[in-house]
Parts: sequence; structure tokens; C-alpha cells
Amino acid sequence: MRILMVTPTSFFGDYGGHIRILEETRALQALGHEVAIVTYEKGDDLPDLDIRRTPPLPWHTDYEVGSSRHKYAFDLYLMWQAMREAFCFRPDIIHGHMHEGALIGGIIAKLFRKPLVFDFQGSLTGEMVDHHFLKGHGRRYTFFHRLEQFIDNNLSNAILTSSIQAAALLKNNFHVPVNKIHPLPDCAVPNRFDPTAVSLQEKADLRRQLGIPDGRLIIAYLGLLTDYQGIPHLIETAVRFKSAGENVHFLIMGYPSVYLYRKLAEQKNVADIVTFTGKVEYRDAPRYLSLGDIAVAPKMSNTEGSGKLLNYMAMEQPIVLYDSPVHREYLADLGVYAPMGNVEAFADTLQALIHDSARRAALGPALRQRAIKEYSWVEAAEKIVALYEELAGGTR
Repeated sequence: MRILMVTPTSFFGDYGGHIRILEETRALQALGHEVAIVTYEKGDDLPDLDIRRTPPLPWHTDYEVGSSRHKYAFDLYLMWQAMREAFCFRPDIIHGHMHEGALIGGIIAKLFRKPLVFDFQGSLTGEMVDHHFLKGHGRRYTFFHRLEQFIDNNLSNAILTSSIQAAALLKNNFHVPVNKIHPLPDCAVPNRFDPTAVSLQEKADLRRQLGIPDGRLIIAYLGLLTDYQGIPHLIETAVRFKSAGENVHFLIMGYPSVYLYRKLAEQKNVADIVTFTGKVEYRDAPRYLSLGDIAVAPKMSNTEGSGKLLNYMAMEQPIVLYDSPVHREYLADLGVYAPMGNVEAFADTLQALIHDSARRAALGPALRQRAIKEYSWVEAAEKIVALYEELAGGTR
């Protein structure tokens, strides 16, 4: 089958939903399907993917992560480019990622009389509130909430959700029919994220390169650097640990806003126990994550997926995180939870795990086995293809 993916983001970037798009595409290609990805002008090219980009905006050269007033223009460009590619590519299926991709893909699907699969990675209005682009009330919020409901109910033939919690959100909050919703959680890549694949010498060299002193237990985070991902809470936890004399080091990996958070760590006098790497290429992520003794996920969102957890799990790392339905869906009783948004409880929970080496040793291997058993991209791709075939057969 020929699949046109509409991705309203600067693909490929080494974080979050981009990993889902990447691994979905690779898994579909492995089953013999042809995938073309239409995306913004910026982003990294990958040799094994067919990526088709919009022209650059003449007045804006950078792309913000999350909601931005510039995205209106980006998406107009994306609409035009996706339309052109659809004429050339002649897809059997339109696969729209996120709400903007579903909106653009839905228009194209109607014109070409092809089915649209909407890859739902979180609430549109929920993300806008998380990124402080909207307040949770008022006319603008009402407009975007209604637009979100329209996209969910009227444009797509089927919706893939990155969690069971997201499926419940669509059913209960946006009144999407149950037969239209297909939960498809993010999956693991255990052959790539394998703790045994990184040698002790490689770890020692990387640790030395990053300037992390020997003998410190490393607390690792890899993902977006934003407030709602809990980066200020990690810095506040570092303040508490330094005051308590804990022999730890925080390895915070990702982007954007590296300068902002590094400055905050300096102001809080914890720059000596916090290392910010900046962007880590996806191909290098296993090597960097291998340094961690404990992984953390202080994300404060109840609507978005959390694919980074699968990489932590595959790397056999115990995980301390805020308690949310999405997090419990992935980790079940193998997560080490703190009440949502409570930084003091998060610090206490993490501190307790630091001093419980037996629990850490038990959790790591159990998490890797759960990732391998429950979250396979091969099985996920087979489910997607079965859905494609059902929808394509219904439109012929």
C-alpha cells in the first residue's frame, strides 16, 4: 500500500512524537509498504525514509516546539505541499499525525476519496494549555475545543491513540464513537536500546567526556526541555539533594531552552551536580541513557503519551515519575510514583529509591521484559496494516 503521512512538525527531531512517527514508518516499510512523509522545511533527513518538505517561510527560520502563532503559516505551507504530493504519490491511505495533520489530511482525503487515519498523540487544547498558548477558558479556548471535536468526529475514518487513557478521553470528553477508536501505544525498540550493547569502556569515556565525576549515582532524563515536562522540578530536586549531601548527578539530555535551564541551575547553585547535554541524536540515545542508574519522568500532562518510558524500560532503568493514567498504563506496578506535580514528594520518592539498591536491581530487568513482551512495533504495524486494508476496502 502507498501511505501519505502528514506530519505538522519539523520531522525528524530527536524527541517524543517524532520517535513514534519514525518507528511506525520503519515498521510499515519492513512489511513492504511505501510511506511518504510530508513535513515542515526544517528537521533532520534520514536515509531510509522518503521525506518531502515544505518551502521555508521567508520571515521565520526557526520552528518552536509546541504551539506557536507561526504554525498557522507553517500549516498553510504544509497543506499546499501535501496536496501536491498527493497528486504525485497517489496514496491509498492518508495518515495524519496530530490534529493539524488530521485537519490537512482530512481535506486531502475528501478530495481524493481516500480514508484518513488520525494518529492522536494528545488533546489539541490540552497541549495548547500545557504550552501556555491558551488559558483553560474564554473564547479562544472554546473555538479550539470545538475545532478539536470537529476533527475527532467528522474528518477521520479511524483514530489511533498512543494510550488507552487517550482513547477514554476521546470517548468521554469528545464523544467519539468507540468503534472509531483504536488504541496503539508507543512501542519499544529493544534491539537498539539494549544495556548490554554499550561497553564499560564506552560508558567510562562518555562519562569523562561529559565531566561527570566518578562514584556518583546518575539520574537520567532524555526528552524535551520544557516546564510541563518537569525540568524545573528536576532542578529543585537537585537543590534538595545537594543540601542533604546526596552523592548523585543529574544528567538532563534534550532541547530546547538549554541555556534557560542551565542558567536556572547556576542560579540555584547546583550547576556542579547537573549536566545539560543539549540535543542528543536518536542514534546516540542508547549510549547516553546507558549512563543512568535511575531514569526520571516528571511530566505533568494527563493527555499526551510518554514514549520515552519505553526507552528507559528497554535500558533496564528503574523509573521515578509522576503518577498519571498514561504512566501507569506503560509501567503498571513497576513504576515508582509520586503524586502529580508534588515536587517535594517526587524528591522524597527518588531519594528513597537511591538508597534501595535491591529494589533498583529488581525493577530494571522486569521493566525490560515488560517492554519486550507488551510493546512490539512489529505487532503494532500489523494492526495498522489490518486497519488500512479494512478502510481501503470500504472506500473502493
